[in-house]
Amino acid sequence: MSYERNKLLLFHNFLRLLLPLAQRAEEENQQLEPLEPGLKLAVTLRHLATGSTYADLMYAFRVARNSISLFVPKVCEAIYLAYKDEVMPDEITTEDWMRIASDFERIWNLPHACGALDGKHIRIRKPPNSGSLFFNYKHFFSTVMMALVDADYKFIWLSVGSYGSASDSQIFRDSELRPMLEDGTLDLPPPSLFQMVKQIFLIFLLAMTHFLSDHG
Repeated sequence: MSYERNKLLLFHNFLRLLLPLAQRAEEENQQLEPLEPGLKLAVTLRHLATGSTYADLMYAFRVARNSISLFVPKVCEAIYLAYKDEVMPDEITTEDWMRIASDFERIWNLPHACGALDGKHIRIRKPPNSGSLFFNYKHFFSTVMMALVDADYKFIWLSVGSYGSASDSQIFRDSELRPMLEDGTLDLPPPSLFQMVKQIFLIFLLAMTHFLSDHG
């Protein structure tokens, strides 16, 4: 399954989740021969893993581009609905933060870190009547995904849809994460002894230095 960059067992787990969606599609389109759920999943995973365009996928999988444009969003939604509670729970406890901090120290030799925060520009077509709101400093149109991840690159918190022209510091300032950090509702662990220097250090989030400035 290296073509989709996916393990076989996980692929079959995804496929099991898509069966209700496939059955509904057959009921809605009885006059057309439905595409196999496994094919839809393979096309979607290839698109997500590599960023291949629908036109490229059309030739690689011999599926019409307009069909791909219809089922890829549905497959993504099915995967999201099935795994969102497991992968991104609504609440993270102090014990969860302690486990994440332990992983940062074990994997990256970085103690007292509860997450890594950064933004990513996602290229888009210019939305109608948007002026320069989505035009970024890299000179293309984008929307920004800002994410907090653990030591294994897994999402803890995610915000998508900010203007490409906004800086990381602006997005962080206006996000729901900042007030939660400031008022303590994130349930981060209390300060504890830093063994290397025998001093009390705060548990912290890793972030690029421009998050602390309005000039990022």
